[in-house]
Amino acid sequence: MTKYHIVLHRSIDLEKITTEAESNKCPRHVMWILKQRLNASIHTPSGYQVSFVDKLLSKIAGSPEYWAMARALSSRLESDDIVFCNSEAGGIQVATLCGFKRNRPKIAVFFHNIDRPRGRLALKLFNLASKIDLFLACSKHQVTFLRDYLNLPASRVHFVWDQTDLKFFAPKPASAKKSRPMIASVGLEQRDYRTLAAATANLDIDVKISGFSNDALLLKRAFPEKLPRNMSRRFYEWPELVQLYRDADIIVVSIFENSYAAGIQALMEAMACRRPVIVTHTLGLDQYIAETNAVMMVKPEDVEGLKQAIIYLLNNPQEADALAERGYQLALSRHNSDHYVNYITKELKQFEVEKQVRTQESEAISGEIVTVPLIEDHAHQGFSTGL
Repeated sequence: MTKYHIVLHRSIDLEKITTEAESNKCPRHVMWILKQRLNASIHTPSGYQVSFVDKLLSKIAGSPEYWAMARALSSRLESDDIVFCNSEAGGIQVATLCGFKRNRPKIAVFFHNIDRPRGRLALKLFNLASKIDLFLACSKHQVTFLRDYLNLPASRVHFVWDQTDLKFFAPKPASAKKSRPMIASVGLEQRDYRTLAAATANLDIDVKISGFSNDALLLKRAFPEKLPRNMSRRFYEWPELVQLYRDADIIVVSIFENSYAAGIQALMEAMACRRPVIVTHTLGLDQYIAETNAVMMVKPEDVEGLKQAIIYLLNNPQEADALAERGYQLALSRHNSDHYVNYITKELKQFEVEKQVRTQESEAISGEIVTVPLIEDHAHQGFSTGL
């Protein structure tokens, strides 16, 4: 009997998140929806005993906790199991150790940012092309890299639109207390708030940033040494965050150039809340924005370009509203978390179908009686055998 497993890259309390989501205190977690759809077991990198070997392997890829989890799972998973890893963090380790088994499970891994030196090393060193059955990514650059670097057929590397919970991130009225135009920006990954600060410092607007981290180096790269007087930064709880989107006159996704889809969550959430978006055009986001008219694009680190884009949308509210509507329709059509779950479910179920077909073919072959013609010479005797 086929059993499904979902390997998460971090330890989270899905039960608690689901309870809070049901009362609209936070978004639904897409992995919980997938778990329900597949009746799958959830595995996270916590509670496993880390060994010396786990620590050594972590020098190449991931953390010791990922290797400890993979080691434990590899002792239990067999050919009847189908595994979905939601990140290369954890996915690389599970595929590597399970790949040594003759009766290994089918494995699908979602890759986010593998085109890096350590990622390249892990892919080749652990021979992951032969150990992962399906490679998935939400960036076409990452898809192209995986196909070319590992010489994989298109059938084994798929692009998947990223997703968000459109039931939580949805249009609703702005707060009545806003006194002047407000720009909002969300997230810290590859964020370039230095450019945003320079572009807005002298404008009569408020700039609110939702971005919190204990990583001093990350904050130093993202923010100027001193925030302008009209810019603030703090942590927003989920209900506050979704209201921040709704209150904003414009959402700015200001990011450094990168080759993966950094900034995609903020982009999708802003569009889902039907707000006009200005976004940095990067290689990683190209397929999300280049051929649409749903966002306004600026070049990386272009202070004047960003400033003029903000001024234009503030001075042309009807065009800003039309932009927001196009973004909203785009979010509805391709970024719904239910669409994502449907796609992943279909791909994983295909493994089960293929296994059933192979089993039926094997049974048909084993049931046939193959007759070998009688050979009459001094070296052979005639016989018939069932194969």
